[in-house]
Amino acid sequence: MSEPTSAPSPRTVITFGTFDVFHVGHLKVIQRASELGDRLVVGVSADALNLRKKGREPVFSEAERMAIVGALKPVDAVFLEESLEQKRDYILEHGADVLVMGDDWAGRFDEFRDVCEVVYLPRTPAISTTALIEKISGAS
Repeated sequence: MSEPTSAPSPRTVITFGTFDVFHVGHLKVIQRASELGDRLVVGVSADALNLRKKGREPVFSEAERMAIVGALKPVDAVFLEESLEQKRDYILEHGADVLVMGDDWAGRFDEFRDVCEVVYLPRTPAISTTALIEKISGAS
């Protein structure tokens, strides 16, 4: 009698972002990240973290940004990222097998290779939230 084979455990992918003024670049990174596993978990930067990181408050609140990201078909779970220093904790807490970040962060998260695979995806050319906000602000 042969041993029953167990199904492989689902591969969890985690990514992080502010996702303010949601655009096609955000959508593409989420879609590509989801293709690297079976389950996608997304950390959305808290308003206070965004203020510390970028020196400005997001256009949309953290609750609104979490609702937008959480409503996307490829996203299985969303949580609030309150500190950049807690990335390792978030990876472990969510059982992530893969960390996905944009290639503008290339090399910055290699320290997590001891707990998960780290993948840097190319950004969508010529699209940036900061540029969009500047364009909208200039139009008024």
